[in-house]
Amino acid sequence: MLATLKDMSPRGRRTLVRWTAFGTLGCILFAQTANWLLFRKLGQPALGLSIFSGTIIPLMLAGPLFFYLTLKLRELAIANHRLMEAATTDSLTGCLNRGAFAAHVEASLASSPVSRGDGSGALLVIDADRFKRINDRFGHGNGDEALRLMASAIRSAIRGEDVVGRLGGEEFAVYLNGPCDAGAIAGRVRRAVEALRFRPNGTPWQLTASIGCVRFDAPRPFSELYRIADDLLYQAKRSGRNRVVAADAMAALGPEPYVAAG
Repeated sequence: MLATLKDMSPRGRRTLVRWTAFGTLGCILFAQTANWLLFRKLGQPALGLSIFSGTIIPLMLAGPLFFYLTLKLRELAIANHRLMEAATTDSLTGCLNRGAFAAHVEASLASSPVSRGDGSGALLVIDADRFKRINDRFGHGNGDEALRLMASAIRSAIRGEDVVGRLGGEEFAVYLNGPCDAGAIAGRVRRAVEALRFRPNGTPWQLTASIGCVRFDAPRPFSELYRIADDLLYQAKRSGRNRVVAADAMAALGPEPYVAAG
């Protein structure tokens, strides 16, 4: 209980005080009204005693009870929030996990107009290059550190409204929602990863990432966008890694070939 009070925000403490005060006051008013109706015909001494007891007893019982219940409700809210975070967040990198990321993108696309016409949406799929070598040579602990560094680099290169997810293993994704130059943002992400200083067990190791970037100007299913971006990612891998390959969704789905941007 003391730990909950210590960790509670000022707003939470104000809520605790309000619920305790108003709950206790409500109990006092109810007790006073009930006592007045029951004892008003018994004379002034009995009525005065009933009013006194109708004030003291609620203060002694209702005050602590409302305080305790409000505090427990606060603890329950905090626990539910932590469970929600655990269910949606990748514990290693702090990014959304695959399910939460896909759900976020689907919800965003579902709330978009049928046709934007401004080319403002994009999905990036980012994969660490030759990541298995890190785990094999330096161990999975250093591999985890590389992933944390990559997640931090990705977040540093995108806008505040963009969303990052870890899709699994060494694969990340970024959803760009709103006016932007998707190719330029993807390039910033690639350079941010390349600029990382990673020294597993004191040995300098160059981290790089390959990126597939699909732009779209109308809402499409997440699975469709991911398939295109994943194909573009493997084009980047086959082209030598540490590069960006981008395309418009319409061109990728139509007879035209992918448009690549290194």
